[in-house]
Amino acid sequence: MSFLGAQEIEEYLRDLSHGEISVTGRLVDASNATLYASCEVKERTLICIYKPIAGERPLWDFPDGTLANREYLTFLVSHWLGLHLVPPTVLRDGPYGTGMVQLWIDIDENVDLMEFFKEDNPELRNIALLDLITNNTDRKIGHLIPTSEGAVYGCDHGVTFHTEDKLRTVLWQWAKQPFSPAELELLQLARMLIATEKRDVVLGLIEEEELDATVDRIDRALAEKCFPEPNPDWPAVPWPPF
Repeated sequence: MSFLGAQEIEEYLRDLSHGEISVTGRLVDASNATLYASCEVKERTLICIYKPIAGERPLWDFPDGTLANREYLTFLVSHWLGLHLVPPTVLRDGPYGTGMVQLWIDIDENVDLMEFFKEDNPELRNIALLDLITNNTDRKIGHLIPTSEGAVYGCDHGVTFHTEDKLRTVLWQWAKQPFSPAELELLQLARMLIATEKRDVVLGLIEEEELDATVDRIDRALAEKCFPEPNPDWPAVPWPPF
């Protein structure tokens, strides 16, 4: 469930793509350059997060300069599937070069995240499904954004779509639970979009072997018909978990 309507999302995407970005601060706890910014367009100002590719810290297991692409592709997959679990996100030029620009979403300060992430919440379950599709290797508690309207968003999706199975998350409460018919339909739709209908878009953001690995992963999920268990050969939970 998104508290933003389809037309409103399209308007945010248009404005984030064309507005003038001004950096006003930095999130100092982030490992990569994560800049708090405003996006001026016509009669309104949007608060957003801007992550320039130039500020990405090199990682041993991901190609340099690709994290913004992966963040944007995760938004696209969520958007194409109608899940709307990622705040409106674009890839564009900014004050420090090309990067990811994402609408800032206010968190509901009344929610205790240390308890919330453990709930059997349908929105969290949708995020777990998205993380499976995108092979998210860093789903921390602090990457969950419950809103006062009842929606839940996820952020920080730079380490996704790796060729190896690297799912690492705090959302393991549905391990081995069967997919619902609606979830199986979403997996089938994701496979069709990534493998065929949106293939050219996907290949503009990740490598072909990463696309093929994503399709293979979805195929395994469809064959197993249930959420995966933690991989014993890979840390199941990111560190730190928050």
